[in-house]
Amino acid sequence: MNDPHVIQILIHIAGAAALLIWAVRLVRTGVERGFAAPMRIWLRHSAKNRLLAAGTGMGAAVLLQSSTAVAVLVSNFVSKGGLATATGLAILLGADVGSAVVTQLLMVRQPLLIPMLLVIGVAVFLRGEGASARQVGRIMIGLALIFVSLDMIRGATEPMISNPGTQAVMAYLGRDLLTAFVIGAVFAWGVHSSVAAVLLFVTLGGQAILPTPAAASMILGANLGGGFIAFVLTYSAPLASRRMVMANLLLRGGGAALVVVVIAALPDLLNQLGATPARQTINLHLAFNLMLAVLALPLVGPITTGLSYFMAEKPTATDALNVASALDPALLDRPRRAIDCAARELLGMGQKVEHMLIAVEPLYDQWNAATASRIADQDKAIKQMHLDIKLFLARLGQEGMDADLSRRSMELASISTSLDSASDAIARIMLELAGRLDAQNLQFSSQGREEIRDFTDRVQSNVQLALNVMMNQNPAEARELVAAKEKVRKVEQKLQRSHIGRLREGLAESIETSNIHQETLRALKQINTAFSMVGHPILLKSGDLLKSRLA
Repeated sequence: MNDPHVIQILIHIAGAAALLIWAVRLVRTGVERGFAAPMRIWLRHSAKNRLLAAGTGMGAAVLLQSSTAVAVLVSNFVSKGGLATATGLAILLGADVGSAVVTQLLMVRQPLLIPMLLVIGVAVFLRGEGASARQVGRIMIGLALIFVSLDMIRGATEPMISNPGTQAVMAYLGRDLLTAFVIGAVFAWGVHSSVAAVLLFVTLGGQAILPTPAAASMILGANLGGGFIAFVLTYSAPLASRRMVMANLLLRGGGAALVVVVIAALPDLLNQLGATPARQTINLHLAFNLMLAVLALPLVGPITTGLSYFMAEKPTATDALNVASALDPALLDRPRRAIDCAARELLGMGQKVEHMLIAVEPLYDQWNAATASRIADQDKAIKQMHLDIKLFLARLGQEGMDADLSRRSMELASISTSLDSASDAIARIMLELAGRLDAQNLQFSSQGREEIRDFTDRVQSNVQLALNVMMNQNPAEARELVAAKEKVRKVEQKLQRSHIGRLREGLAESIETSNIHQETLRALKQINTAFSMVGHPILLKSGDLLKSRLA
């Protein structure tokens, strides 16, 4: 085989691998954009027992095609106190099994599946009404491209099977399983997808490019790499979240390393997992994660408790630096730079409001005077930021700007006002309502409390999307954000009707807390509306926003 031919083959393999990575991401983003809010609610409801938590994690990973995405979602719940660390670890163990199930499903070869998924997916994406329908189309297109990429890998690697150089390199990996394990971990980390890595290694093993022990070791390495991805993505999260992710990394990575040692000592064990190399390696991936979940689920409590001794809370430094304002008066004579500074300050303002919303929700269950005081102080800080932004933009206008910068300045001032109103709704309405529950020793009905939790989750998801839109100015995400405003309005109306129904039934808890329940829902809707305003200027510019509704 001459050099140009080798280069051509490698380019084909690289292109197929790139398509595989992109297709897996396409499916995941479709699920996240179309069904993020219901999935958040579904995950939070899984806290009742460990088996349910693991099953929920498995289902979420199947839908998202990624245990890492599930880890990031669950990390948010644990950091807010919505899930215990042990329950979060149970969900992650289930998600690891779900990720292995995904690879089993995606290795199915059906000739008619690819054209059917493409035809239906493109039709739904182009003709579907509503954001969710379009995301379903996106998911189907992504699945079709996964199957296409796997066929491309099989076709591109066939000429390499009989090549002496390839055989020598792969034979070395078959003998040095530690190197294969490390390569698998690094590759999974590099592409940020253990699913894509496992599919690639299984395909190479099935083509006889990789010896079966080497493919198995690389797949086990991908498990370590997949756990490390979640660890890095949650590195700045609160300690409870990091404990959960670290526990999963130690279990998954340590267990994978142990299995590699067993395979090195007893390579014939792989023959018990299937008739072909592809089947042996992919079954090993599923068997490993399933066995890990079965053994670790009963011990998630002691594991997270033990880890807390090694990952203890560090005392907060009393001389911590205060966050400096992004508003720089020295840039007032450079309008474009000054506008960027105002946008940065506005992003910080939005993040502070998000933290207030996260902190106020637990007060409905248990009042905490210190938390309430911090929320009130945060509201004062936000009001000062709002005033500073308005004065900064007003002074900027005195220097003279072109029409585009002047319009952008007005947009930022409007968004600042909206965020200030969101802060007001939290500090003056929700905080007062939570205090009233405590002062009068009242409790919501179980159904009413669950409704408020679910509605808060939906609003928090939209707040995160709004902050993303503030950073990336993406018209597609801006459209999704504004469309979510109508969804929230309909859900709020539905919940109000449900509450009235409980009042008619004479449920004592609902009667006692009726006003608090309804005012909380209205305050959350007001917060959602305030953040949805972030998307309006972007859609006006792109022509996607009519005077009264989306085009």
